[in-house]
Amino acid sequence: MIPLCSPQQACKSTALALGSFDGLHAGHRRVIDAVCREPAGGIPTVVSFWPHPREVLHGEPRLRLDLPEEKLDLLAPLGIQQLVLVPFNRELAQLSASRFVEEMLIGTLQARHIAVGANFRFGRGREGGAETLKALAEAAGVRVTVVPILEDPGGRMSSSRIRQALSEGDLITARELLQRAYQFQGTVVQGRGLGHQLGWPTANLQVDGRKFLPGLGVYAAWAWVDGENAALPAVMNLGPQPTVDPDSPSAVEVHLLDTRRDLEGRTLRVEPVERLRGQCRFSGLEELSAQISRDAQQARERLQETAG
Repeated sequence: MIPLCSPQQACKSTALALGSFDGLHAGHRRVIDAVCREPAGGIPTVVSFWPHPREVLHGEPRLRLDLPEEKLDLLAPLGIQQLVLVPFNRELAQLSASRFVEEMLIGTLQARHIAVGANFRFGRGREGGAETLKALAEAAGVRVTVVPILEDPGGRMSSSRIRQALSEGDLITARELLQRAYQFQGTVVQGRGLGHQLGWPTANLQVDGRKFLPGLGVYAAWAWVDGENAALPAVMNLGPQPTVDPDSPSAVEVHLLDTRRDLEGRTLRVEPVERLRGQCRFSGLEELSAQISRDAQQARERLQETAG
């Protein structure tokens, strides 16, 4: 696994791809490929801000398609050798574009080659753009590559499109845009035991609150237990419990099909494959249990189709 480090800990000199790269879609990969293909004597590096600037400046929570730790396995096959997170705070936000280039990119990270997307903005009040970066860095002898925005028949390639697809439960479109399956993971924690009472025990997942999750509903899914390679068929409920407790907070509950496992304390990685239905309120537990049985059978069929 490649290292996740601060700017001061990073190996120098660098050939850096600069941006958030949330989702690592095809447009992001073009920016990354620019520095991996021609590092100009630097170590191929991805540099991102953490937390997101809008969280610090405007108090807007920004859920991520990929958390930093998840990006490490995704970046390594692309040729990146380290992921550097620049701590974003109000002090950094006040740096002018020229000082950011001089102090962070050239001074601390010793950049030899910098690649950004054409819509990249930086510096106090977002005063600098890609062409600003190009002028400032090239004046110091640092090569800059500005990568055009990638478009397809659906429009501009963006993380927002991926989030929209996931919000609508459209895993097929999300997979096409990501060029990989969307996944998340969480720790199995103790629930109220209602699933056991109904005959459908679930693993209740505690997922990092910074992770973007799909829209509410019931999904056919694959699941992996930490330390094991086998993909286990599952049905997942994402959301509150309208029949049992309408006021309950949204939760992630995963029922492993045709197997019983004590998973409390273990980490479960989940890949939702298809949204089977939205959430419904049933007349009682008997009707709920019957619907879960139908959901489980539909999930089996869908997963068998995808596995085949």
